[in-house]
Order: sequence, then C-alpha cells, then structure tokens
Amino acid sequence: MSGIPTSDEIARDARWLMQAVGTETGLVRIVEMDREAYRQASFLDDRMFQIERNRMPVPWDVIDQASRLMTRRDARWIFHISHVGSTLLSRLLGEVPNVLSIREPRFLRDIMPASPSSRAKFLPNAQLLFSRTFAADEVAIVKTTSFVSEIASELVPPSGRALFMYVDASSFIPTMLGGEHSKPELSHRAADRAQRLEKRGIVFPEARGDADLAAAAWACEMTSLEAAAEAMPDRHIGWIDFDRMLEDVSGILASSAELLGIEASHEQLEAIAHGPLLGRYSKALEHEYSPGLRQRVIHQAIVHHEREIDAALAMLNAAAEKSPLLARALARSGES
Repeated sequence: MSGIPTSDEIARDARWLMQAVGTETGLVRIVEMDREAYRQASFLDDRMFQIERNRMPVPWDVIDQASRLMTRRDARWIFHISHVGSTLLSRLLGEVPNVLSIREPRFLRDIMPASPSSRAKFLPNAQLLFSRTFAADEVAIVKTTSFVSEIASELVPPSGRALFMYVDASSFIPTMLGGEHSKPELSHRAADRAQRLEKRGIVFPEARGDADLAAAAWACEMTSLEAAAEAMPDRHIGWIDFDRMLEDVSGILASSAELLGIEASHEQLEAIAHGPLLGRYSKALEHEYSPGLRQRVIHQAIVHHEREIDAALAMLNAAAEKSPLLARALARSGES
C-alpha cells in the first residue's frame, strides 16, 4: 500500500500497529502487521525493523478519528519487573486460539515520560487501538516494557484485567549478575531508576557494585507494581512469581487464562505448556534457554557473588524499614 490508510482501515482491525508517537509533534508511526508478524515479534519497538516492514508516519488526527470508530477497551495487560518470563508467558498465551499477543510497542514507552496532561491526549486512544484484533472473538494481550508499569493505572480501564509478574529479590539479583546483557542494562538505567525511587521516598546509598544496582532495580520495578496495584482497586489483577510458574507451567497458564477471561480447554493449555517454547529463549527463539539452564546461571552467580548479594539484600531490608511500599514488596516475595 503506497498511500496513508484511512481512519476506517486503521479502526477495522489490528493490521495497522500504532508503533511509536512523537508526543510533541503528534506524528504516529504505524506499521503494517498480520497475525504471524505479531506472533513472531519479540518486541514492537525499533528492533522490529531488523526485518523490512511497511511503515509510515500519520498525523494524530487520523488516529484520533480512527479511535472514534471503535468501542472495545478490553485488551488484557502484562506488567513486570523485567527478566521474569513476561515474554515467555506472552508467547504461551499467544498460542491459545483467538488470542493476539502484542509485545512491547514503543508507543507506550513514548508516552510514559510525558506529563499527565499530555498523556491524557493519547491514553484513551491507546486503550482502544491496542484492543483491536483480527476477529471479533479474539482478545488482545499487551505485554509492556517494564517501566511502563508507572502508568499501569492509566492504561487499564475500570474492570480491566492485568497480570503482574515478578521474582524474589534473592532470585532477581543473581539473574541480573549472571546474564550476559544484564549488567550493562543495570548501569544504563541506574539514574532513571534512582529518580523513580526517590519520587516514592526511597533512597539507597551509593552502589558498591552491580549487586546493589540489581537490588535497586528490583526495588524500583517492584514498588512500581505495588503502587499500581494500590491505585487499581477496581481492576482484576493476578500476581505471578516466575519461579513458581516454572514449577507449574500448566497451572499458571490455566489461572492466567481464567483471570484474563480467555477461553481455553485443559487439553489446549497442557499442549502449550509442554510445547517447544519452554526450551527456547523467548526474546530470540533461535536460541535455547531452558529452566534448567536458567537455574544454573543463577546458581553460578550466587557462588561467585554470595557476599555482594547478601549485602544487597540487607540494603533492601534496611530501606524497607522506612518505606511501607518496599516492605510490602519484600513481604510479597517472602523476604521481609
């Protein structure tokens, strides 16, 4: 297609992904997708353009007009603290018939740092446009980037449904220390996380090393989820500990589907839970990454960094004495 699609065409189904937005310019980048493109994509940020895709900028007025033609606001949501299997769960649920999984559209990251008044221009349309599917009996599940949890209460409408994914700090810290790409991420996002924590009244001492940075990352993202849950008393929220999920994938799939209002038979969920996805790295399916390999990575990190991990956990517990929100996060994980 050479021309800009009409508002009617954008509103009709999920063919045109609202991928990115300039909150100042009002220009929206839309990308042409089909079911298989959604199914394959690990991320719908700019990494998706490693594959050639039909994309174009459109004025916000076109998107706004499209949203006026829609009524569905029933997207389901997955929020998480990062590195806790959210991509895997999104892929597993996406294998259920009549589910469209949408993973980390950049659009949500683009509007997150905007002022509340600026976000108010975009959020109602986002609820509508991310609820589009390819058939009336399908439902959309949107898996966000971790820090988008800051605006979870603005994204999920009243009576909406969402999953919150996490692991204990004692599991998260060695996961980050043992991951090939995790340590650079800790440094890259440390300042932003410190600012977010400070807004919630949590200040840590200067980091002694990567274990402290990982502990601060856990505290930041977990208190973001706890604050979101507190602000969403009229939504249906399910908390999922990834370590427990790996012990009972079928059971967690069944309870997740039930909370999200997704119809699936026991046989369908069993087949998905015991299918090939559990043995692959969900962000790059060409790589193997089993639960057993994950446990070995965590164990090796604990062996090599035990003292630093213990000190970082002690730092969390000390900070929780002054922060009810952080204390609640530690209590949820059984580490208070």
